[in-house]
Amino acid sequence: MRTDIAPATWLAHSPAEWISRKGDLMVTTDSWNQTNRLAGLRRFATAITILNILGHTVLGFEQSWVQPLVALGTAYSMEILLELIDASVKQRQPQFAQGGLGKFVDFLLPAHITGLAVVMLLYANERLLPIAFAVAVAIGSKAIFRTPVGKSYRHFFNPSNFGISVTLLLFPWVSIAPPYQFTENLDGIGDWLLPGIIVVSGTFLNARFTHRLPLIAAWLSAFILQAAFRSILFATPLTAALLPMTGVAFILFTFYMVTDPGTTPSQLHSQILFGLAVAVVYGLLMITHIVFGLFFALTIVCTLRGLGLYLQALATPVQAILLPTPASVGEL
Repeated sequence: MRTDIAPATWLAHSPAEWISRKGDLMVTTDSWNQTNRLAGLRRFATAITILNILGHTVLGFEQSWVQPLVALGTAYSMEILLELIDASVKQRQPQFAQGGLGKFVDFLLPAHITGLAVVMLLYANERLLPIAFAVAVAIGSKAIFRTPVGKSYRHFFNPSNFGISVTLLLFPWVSIAPPYQFTENLDGIGDWLLPGIIVVSGTFLNARFTHRLPLIAAWLSAFILQAAFRSILFATPLTAALLPMTGVAFILFTFYMVTDPGTTPSQLHSQILFGLAVAVVYGLLMITHIVFGLFFALTIVCTLRGLGLYLQALATPVQAILLPTPASVGEL
């Protein structure tokens, strides 16, 4: 296992996974280089840690204090275990053992983000097992579901989103955290201040480190359009169709989950296509009355993108064979 990035939800990949392939549709030509990656991970980890602490002390999170501890313990254990297995298979030194304490902490940042994202967005009453299961699935997905990209392999599922989606499917009594919990104990200007801070900080982090603002713009624009289409074609009240955009959970999904640089394309047109696709699939899920559409839509689009990358990798040798043979040395 490498130092993969997760969630949000989302952010965690080894340096090798950020190797780019210029010109490939839907493939990352990553500006999310090693420097940006580490700096971004540290800030994302800090932001989500502060949000969880404030959530349990001030805001009104419904989950117990034990659940984040279980989530972090599971995430750290899985990340270390998978790295030990990968290092053993490849007969190399584990990445977390290649430096001091700082290197070890940096290695765990992706797992830290994934664990806190999952436990913050899922609600399993007082149960601990579904939380541990969701986090284990999220971390494990980075090692299991991988596709060839250039000379390496990379995972294509947004880890925390995938763990949440699988848990919602397998445990029907588990739900998403109630939207009101993020601002339950706030009123007045506080109701606007918290979302404002998340929007500003999310915009800065994505502009400075992940460079996914076009994806965000496409996602938000397409979300409004799908709401309008549902209103026109299916008589869905427009206000109701747009209502999810007013929740803090939607803001977190927009700025901290759907923009995961490790599982989204980096080229401008591909970012736009990715954002549009998530909104279109979400609209289709709403038309068919399938709940938790945000998470399932992102999982479906990541699946399609992963299949596309895999087929693209299969086609690459064929293209090489079909290239015309130079007629002279001068054409080489």
